[in-house]
Amino acid sequence: MDPKQYPNREAHEKAIISALEERRVGLVCHAGYMRILTAAYVEHFRGRALNIHPSLLPAFPGLHAQRQALEHGVRMAGATVHFVDEGVDSGPIVLQAAVPVLPGDTEETLSRRILAEEHRIYPEAVRLFAEGRLSIEGRSVHIRESP
Repeated sequence: MDPKQYPNREAHEKAIISALEERRVGLVCHAGYMRILTAAYVEHFRGRALNIHPSLLPAFPGLHAQRQALEHGVRMAGATVHFVDEGVDSGPIVLQAAVPVLPGDTEETLSRRILAEEHRIYPEAVRLFAEGRLSIEGRSVHIRESP
């Protein structure tokens, strides 16, 4: 749904909510969406919207996480799957995967290794959600052994 086809962000998100509800979507998976969400959208999908971010949150939220990691000289970078909340990459963390920062790494080389981990942990988080094994208590996500 092209946001340019709507008069404002609220109208755009209302159309998205309507389309997803019409299709009875149980889980919304964000990846590369790069938009600040309205409180109405976040509340509507609270506890059933996931996002993936290329850092070990809470470190380096927002844009250019890999660049930020390299600029800060961290030894480990990674990826985080988290529930969507009102902040930028600030929701309760479901899964994380660490990736070593190697000597000579560039944004591109580090990004490739992080992306491989993103492709591994995002489907795992979706599976855990689909199996009913995730529960949120405050800022913590608990993973049950069985539903």
